[in-house]
Amino acid sequence: MITKINKIFFAGLVCCCSTAALTSCSDFLDDQKPQGTLSDIEVTNPDKVDNLVISAYAIFTTAEDINSSFSMWNFDVRSDDAYKGGSSTNDGDVFHQLEVEKGVLTTNWNINDMWVRLYKALSRVNSAIAVIEKCDDSYALKSQRMAEMKFLRAYAHFLLKRLYKNIPFVTDPNMSEEQYNTLSNKEYTNDEGWQVIINDLTEAYNALPDKQADKGRPTKAAAAAFLAKAYLYKAYRQDDAASHRVTSINEDDLKKVVEYTDPAIFNAGGYALEPDFHNNFRPEKEYENGVESVWAIQYSINDGSTYGNLNWSYGLIVPNIPDVTDGGCDFYKPTQNLVNAFKTNGNGLPMANSNDANYDMAADNADPRLFLTVGITGLPYMFNKNFIMDKSSAWSRSGGIYGYYVTLKHNVDPALIGSYLIHGSYWASPMNRIVFRYADVLLMRAEAQAQLGNTTEAIALVNQIRTRAAQSTQMIADYESRYGVHIYCKNYEGAYTKEEALQIVKTERRLELAMESERFFDLVRWGDAQQVITNYVTKEKERVSFLGDAQFRADHDEYLPIPHEQISSSNGHYVQNINWGE
Repeated sequence: MITKINKIFFAGLVCCCSTAALTSCSDFLDDQKPQGTLSDIEVTNPDKVDNLVISAYAIFTTAEDINSSFSMWNFDVRSDDAYKGGSSTNDGDVFHQLEVEKGVLTTNWNINDMWVRLYKALSRVNSAIAVIEKCDDSYALKSQRMAEMKFLRAYAHFLLKRLYKNIPFVTDPNMSEEQYNTLSNKEYTNDEGWQVIINDLTEAYNALPDKQADKGRPTKAAAAAFLAKAYLYKAYRQDDAASHRVTSINEDDLKKVVEYTDPAIFNAGGYALEPDFHNNFRPEKEYENGVESVWAIQYSINDGSTYGNLNWSYGLIVPNIPDVTDGGCDFYKPTQNLVNAFKTNGNGLPMANSNDANYDMAADNADPRLFLTVGITGLPYMFNKNFIMDKSSAWSRSGGIYGYYVTLKHNVDPALIGSYLIHGSYWASPMNRIVFRYADVLLMRAEAQAQLGNTTEAIALVNQIRTRAAQSTQMIADYESRYGVHIYCKNYEGAYTKEEALQIVKTERRLELAMESERFFDLVRWGDAQQVITNYVTKEKERVSFLGDAQFRADHDEYLPIPHEQISSSNGHYVQNINWGE
């Protein structure tokens, strides 16, 4: 059996904090560590400190599950990229409600569940920070380990902020229970909240090394990529208390994005684009932690436990192939709208009005990334010619309600069952989840340059991505001759206005990052969500029945509500998001 172990812990100790309210998660060390709370003498022991650091990393795998994946795929079903999938609209009904934005209640379990899991992660990280602070300077790795924990703290806050917008920030690792009980989720404006995250990341950036011996620990480049993303969100100001509109775009923040995406930062760490796009989504040991993976959540197999540190958070996404992946639940299915977006015109560029007619494999040109992102009927599933997709229940557990497309980025070749595809309660694999990859860095830089009016630079960056896309044919080299598809992808030429360049960057982000759970958050960040999703639903409901009553309400559906359970336990210190009541 092929083995992948010890890239970095990420399995560690298990948090036993189980209550839902943030206020009750202020101290879990007595529960989590069988030897009890560390004494002031013990915390000077680097081994003891590193145990807590490992525990903080571990929470980002052990605290997520199939219904609350920190990849956010469960919540990306609100975008135009993905259908919920499953057997019916009642299968994961709370996510169906999010998909159509009807019937979503502040008491829905999934709204509270993600909140709780991420604040447990913050509790674990802050406990590690509190111990590191007590160490004296004889602990040689003190500043570096502190930087790693500040990075993780920023990550948890970032995930929460994108989901809920107005959140309590837990930045004091030594808070008393009373201080926890008086935290407010409106202490900071939206802009100030992003700055809290940026402050942690700036500290991390200043202390992290260019390279780390342990895969999974963030590097200086990882902090730079994260800073760029935080500044990019901050640049699109949404501080109007009565709406979620983008009221302005801040040039100083955009210049920070350019600063932190400087290629020199990433060259120093050895980061670059993979020669083939698909390399980023392969489970085999030789492909993981490749040159494009700036920071990834590390999963593993055969590391001493029954199932290893596998990625169970994708357990619902595997299709239900009879006698092969029995028990696959077939969630998170690509939309027809997304597939159509990969069509290219006679110049090899994304087609204008691509969504007017559905992609026709025999007639239409397509970007090669389509066949590396979406499993399509008539083509091999996961590039294995023993599994040709068709319009049967193997490829649509719902009988076609959610169509017959299957996501490829999250799944593993069924031939790898027993080595890289493991069946427990659900299906899982040890394939890493890349959080920041270098293609995203280039696209963030392109977006900032376009917004600043530097259109030539923006288009050149987009063309780097497209050049790589056109060359990404190692897995699909015979698709044209064997299956009759037409692969065609070219670069942009000529001059473009600022508005044209911005649209080009937005389109390229969608194609490059499709099904990586960035799309909905991008639309909200840009202020485009209401228009794009309304247009999507209007056309898509002609193709699928379950979107018949779907809608998108501006100044409401951009963010999840603050969970009712958290509001009710906050003693009046939490304020509900606008237009959600309470």
